[in-house]
Amino acid sequence: MGSSDVDFFIHSYYEFKLFGVTLSINTTMVTTVIVCLILLALILFARHEIMKDYDEPNVVQNVVEMIVEKMDAMVVSNMGIHAKKYLNYVEALMAFIFLSNISGLFGLRPPTADFGTTFGLALITFVMIEYAWIKTKGFGIIKDLLDPFPVFLPINIISEFATPVSMSLRLFGNVMSGTVLMGLIYDLLGPYTVAYPALLHAYFDLFSGCIQAYVFSMLTMVYVNDKTYVFGMLTMVFISNRYD
Repeated sequence: MGSSDVDFFIHSYYEFKLFGVTLSINTTMVTTVIVCLILLALILFARHEIMKDYDEPNVVQNVVEMIVEKMDAMVVSNMGIHAKKYLNYVEALMAFIFLSNISGLFGLRPPTADFGTTFGLALITFVMIEYAWIKTKGFGIIKDLLDPFPVFLPINIISEFATPVSMSLRLFGNVMSGTVLMGLIYDLLGPYTVAYPALLHAYFDLFSGCIQAYVFSMLTMVYVNDKTYVFGMLTMVFISNRYD
């Protein structure tokens, strides 16, 4: 295998025109569909096993319940009284990003190694954050934008729109760097790639993929809480009563 065989690029499989605009079905779109189908299959399988009437819970039921309980506890501990509203979104977001990140283990190019995917996820999160802010504060957001002095208005506006950019770049950079490094290692080791990259995949795909999914979801919860801090005291009371 030569260096020319190393390929980090997104390829177009099929191109077509829509209203005069050339569109294409590319690597990212295909792998995203595959990840979504795998996620859907896992959900349906877990639901099927949970709905069965067993005398005692089986292994699948125990594992699913443990995962859901851990994720629920994480969201509740970070969002308090807001947890119920955002529980499904945060958990679905974490599951999708995690499966996307580890898809490299199965020879796929991770969808999150494409900035278009990470920016799309960050944009959805950004809309949700701004919606929570406006719903909570109303016209009070004007006061927030003028804090601490009116002269800071342009800076505060820029910082708002920087949120999806920073979130998407953080996820994209980490996943893409792992994809590039693994490609270079495969090219460097040549015929010896059977054994050595396994540990590197465990780090770049599995461990790092899990961490990045957690970080993105955690940032989502932190940003939402930051925009709804008017209920901060209620949240602290809620969490305190829950774990007392």
